[in-house]
Amino acid sequence: MSLLELDDVSVTYRIASGEVPAVRGVSLSLDSGMALGVAGESGSGKSTLAMALLRLLPRDARVGGRILLDGDDVLAMTWGRLRAVRWAEASIVFQGAQHGLNPVRRIGEQIAEPLLVHDLAKPDAARKRVAELLEQVGLPAWRSRSYPHELSGGQRQRVMIAMALACSPRLIIADEPTTALDVMVQAQVLTLIKELVAEQGISLIMISHDLSVLADVCDRLAVMYAGRVVEHGPSGEVFHEARHPYSRALAAAFPTVGDPLSRMAPKGLGGDPPDPMHLPSGCSFHPRCPVALDECPSLDVELWPAGPGRTAACVHVRSDRALGAADAADSADAADSADAADAADSADAADSAGAVGLVGAEEEAS
Repeated sequence: MSLLELDDVSVTYRIASGEVPAVRGVSLSLDSGMALGVAGESGSGKSTLAMALLRLLPRDARVGGRILLDGDDVLAMTWGRLRAVRWAEASIVFQGAQHGLNPVRRIGEQIAEPLLVHDLAKPDAARKRVAELLEQVGLPAWRSRSYPHELSGGQRQRVMIAMALACSPRLIIADEPTTALDVMVQAQVLTLIKELVAEQGISLIMISHDLSVLADVCDRLAVMYAGRVVEHGPSGEVFHEARHPYSRALAAAFPTVGDPLSRMAPKGLGGDPPDPMHLPSGCSFHPRCPVALDECPSLDVELWPAGPGRTAACVHVRSDRALGAADAADSADAADSADAADAADSADAADSAGAVGLVGAEEEAS
């Protein structure tokens, strides 16, 4: 059974002028020890989805569907059960470490808090655990006495990761963990996340707008646009051989990790993401799509199989699948025709051989 299953999850914000559909019918799963990347532009719904996983959304948000964490529906949990799950079974690295840390409390106190709240350690043991966690994320133990303003952006992000690891959760959600960090520090933080996930067997959901970063860290990718998943599959295939035109555009918009030449060739995507309150008819991406067809404004395409373990919500994928099925049918018909022809030829040959044998027998009798 999967560690995490999302079944038709939707999130709608209620505001004075109406309802805003931020997430629309997302279904995904994550196995233990695996890493899933969720990509998309600002406003695609990826961070809202991340917050919904642990019910961290504001009160004006209405969440539908099911979010199963180890078989237990997060949306149906009592407040006490949910409090026990947060940090202990699933934790989160919030976007922007400068806003995720209390500016008037020392770093060590904040890392120890989840341990004390869940009664996993007494104060002395918690202090030792804090020192171990700081060492794991590459910070000296004496930093536990520092305040957030005394740390650099990269160091604060490492502290956030240490907090997420404090209770040894099975799942970590990292919401844009490299936001506002310079390139060198980004690389260090990403390397740290990869190493910790691999060493400790933690499942990871990582949110980012940069497809190349996710492809480097995660096993699978889900690309979101206008609140929906438009492509899902193995990270390398989605990044290098995207089937949805939005995934291709997103991949081309950023340099590739480890490829210096790609820095010279990023390509922008024209247009703007749609207003969630006034989504285009049919496929939401069609106003910006370079390969849109006449039917796209009227056809709301669902996710279609796009290869082994892959899906994509595009009319071209559906057409390719139909064409492939037609080709397979034609091949089967051709094979049947060839078999029938071979059988007929064999029968004719047998009849001819029988006739020759009969003539020979009559001549001998004469």
